[in-house]
Amino acid sequence: FTKGMDSNSVLSTFAPVRTALDGINFSEGLESIGKVMDKGTLIRSYVAADMGFILHARHQYHWHTCYRPPQSVLAPHLGAWIAKQLGPVNAVIPPFIDIGQRFTLGEGEELKAFHSAGFLGNEFGPFLIPDPSAGLDSVRPPAGMSNTRFEKRNQLYDELIRQSPVGEFGSDYQKESLKRSMEQAYILLKSPEAQAFDLTREPKASYDIYNTGKFGLGCLMARRLTEQGARFISVTTEYEPFKGWDTHENGNTRLKDMKKQIDGPVAQLIKDLERTGRLDRTLVILASEFSRDMMVEGRPDAKVQEQVSQPDVITDMKNYGMHRHFTDGGSILMFGGGIKKGQVFGKTADERPCKTIENPLVIDQIHQTIYHALGIAEDAHYVVEKRPFYTTPDGLGKAEMKLFS
Repeated sequence: FTKGMDSNSVLSTFAPVRTALDGINFSEGLESIGKVMDKGTLIRSYVAADMGFILHARHQYHWHTCYRPPQSVLAPHLGAWIAKQLGPVNAVIPPFIDIGQRFTLGEGEELKAFHSAGFLGNEFGPFLIPDPSAGLDSVRPPAGMSNTRFEKRNQLYDELIRQSPVGEFGSDYQKESLKRSMEQAYILLKSPEAQAFDLTREPKASYDIYNTGKFGLGCLMARRLTEQGARFISVTTEYEPFKGWDTHENGNTRLKDMKKQIDGPVAQLIKDLERTGRLDRTLVILASEFSRDMMVEGRPDAKVQEQVSQPDVITDMKNYGMHRHFTDGGSILMFGGGIKKGQVFGKTADERPCKTIENPLVIDQIHQTIYHALGIAEDAHYVVEKRPFYTTPDGLGKAEMKLFS
């Protein structure tokens, strides 16, 4: 990867709410990731925005769109911008694929708000795969739906679009974009590339390494889809309030299990991409919306209401690892795509509250660093409601060039 070349794809492994405030402790639970750290950069100085309240859905929206909610227009997801700007690598494979998140859980509507292409159009929105173990079902007609019946429905839909009054139910652009997204899905259904979604075709030895749960299998599917030409893939451990990484109690015990779910798959993904020669042209990002206070549940200036009760003296195991939302210093891992190998970037204080003290990075810089790796201009924008809407607010974000080789 040299200056002037652009990466082909981005694979974003999004694990909400990890605890790594001052680097990641590889000595317990993340040994496999530790063994591939010579292939990437550890950012220790990500600073999330102060938006009044440190809440998951608000910060996830900000992380994925680079815009603070609410917005007067529907802000596109990072993956949608990339899909729009660069187009598909393989016309059959959706350019933006999201793996692992359901919207039937708590805060489902808030999650939907940023899983969108917004004004860019439906064809650039995420192709959703809630469960990678059932990934092939995502590209098949529902049960009881024959191919003939499916084709007739598609024809009826085209006719409805043609007959609907202009401007009454969306602009012509949005209607055409929705139609193209339906056509793309239909092409995928009938293509041999759909086999990439079928994890049963993966050799058992490889499957077993990735099979640590939905996130691990999501990483496996992402690798297979990258091989078929997917442009942007997001894999999430899935956000559900007070579940998974959202550890407001039993944190010590739960984190041990959560680290097992991500350690092997992330490391294997990096090794597989390197083995096939794809790592240099695939940017892999492991990140979260914010971090955790490393010592205790609650801070006087945290601006978040009490969510659980912590005793003055901890005697019960469930009270170990009770950590409140923290925005002043977090970690991000980046591999491939021209990112410098074996680098540690930024620094947090050695003492609590462990705030960032060197080379702080905010979300505008992270997004523009990704766009730079892909060859997308800093001032990329579209005119919406007679005003320019940029990839980062007002087009002012700057890539952090020290992250690159």
